[in-house]
Amino acid sequence: TKFAMFNPARSHAKRAFSVALKQKMEQSIHKMQGELKTFVKEHGAKEMGKVTIGQVVGGMRGLPGMLYETSKLDAFEGIKYRGHDLFEIRDKAPKTVPGGQPIPEGVLWLLLTGEYPNEAEITELKEEMFKRGQLTAEEEKLIMSFPKNMHPMTQFSAGVLACQPRSKFVEAYNKGIKKTQYWEPTLEDALDLCAKVSRIAALVYHNCYGEHSQMPDMDPSLDYGANYANMLGFKDHDFWELMRLYIVIHADHEGGNVSAHATHLVGSALSDPYLSFSAGLNGLAGPLHGLANQECLNFVLKFKEQFGENWTKEDIKTYVAQTLASGKVVPGFGHAVLRKTDPRFICELEFAEKYIKGDNLVDLVKANFEVIPGELQKTGKISNPWPNVDCGSGALLMHYGLTQQNYYTVLFGVSRAFGVAPAQVWSRALQLPIERPNSFTFEHLQDLAKKL
Repeated sequence: TKFAMFNPARSHAKRAFSVALKQKMEQSIHKMQGELKTFVKEHGAKEMGKVTIGQVVGGMRGLPGMLYETSKLDAFEGIKYRGHDLFEIRDKAPKTVPGGQPIPEGVLWLLLTGEYPNEAEITELKEEMFKRGQLTAEEEKLIMSFPKNMHPMTQFSAGVLACQPRSKFVEAYNKGIKKTQYWEPTLEDALDLCAKVSRIAALVYHNCYGEHSQMPDMDPSLDYGANYANMLGFKDHDFWELMRLYIVIHADHEGGNVSAHATHLVGSALSDPYLSFSAGLNGLAGPLHGLANQECLNFVLKFKEQFGENWTKEDIKTYVAQTLASGKVVPGFGHAVLRKTDPRFICELEFAEKYIKGDNLVDLVKANFEVIPGELQKTGKISNPWPNVDCGSGALLMHYGLTQQNYYTVLFGVSRAFGVAPAQVWSRALQLPIERPNSFTFEHLQDLAKKL
């Protein structure tokens, strides 16, 4: 493949775009900076609730502890990006295919500004993302040198770090930029990071599963999702639509999940977006976070090993009973916050209804949705039996031939950049401090419990 070379001559156009976007954000940032300062002064001493020992020991589950501006998860309405739910975003956000799936660039603009972009803004942002997404020959050579047997997520995290020496925030910080302006170079890094991660991820894919000589170059005529799919080597335009949707619905899920919180925590030390996001990716690589879609896929694949292609809904009931009797949970059903069917899963289901016909595995996912919640409710022990996003994503990827399960978390990581990077811009804009929660030894907790 030809190297997508970095061209310093583009810097003037990049600066012009940056100025326009900064002006778009600046007024609302200054307004919110003042409002937040006044709000904390008036209400900072008010108590929001109680903290239990169970929460301290139990991973701080549900404990209010951070300001995260870009998204909020509602137990019954699902995730909202800057106050807009996914169904609205799917309908109103910019698209490449009329009536099709929203493109990631539009959601990036929404998460940064709180508004949908107009036609001129989205056109310019698409062009800008293409320019910023190009890596230097040195960066590409380094990423392509990673051992083939290194896990894709390890390669992805290291690839992000390989681009860190060009951090605009580090450059500005070393020159003594004012604290009130931290958000400006952070915005530059956030745009660069989001633009680059698809190229890094595509290089990782070909490191592990393909040949770099067969890797397509970036195409300036394509939007972000299509370019990513094309660089992976997929030419099916329906798969391009899936990549657009996948990146959009996985972008952000408020700030308390491991990848978002790790990014926020590391960023609170004024680590630049590359360092922060690499930390988030390392959290995403953990089995309890980013591997959930693989567990869901393996659940249905093992079901098919037992019952074959001609399964029935009664077979599903039997398999659920077997799973529960063995002491295991049914993966993909239930969520830490949600108390209804995950809207992200509904988006996947409706995508399958529109684009996929006659796929036994996808049909099984649909049948599981019809059968499994009722079976879980019958136990009387499960308060939230509804499917989450991980139930459907693996089957959709398998349908289009992306079968390398160890790579699925990399897809998730590309998506997550579009949420956590804008969130870090807003954390710097609001001048949020370094995180430093209190911690206890078991002995301290025991002493405290005696006094309560």
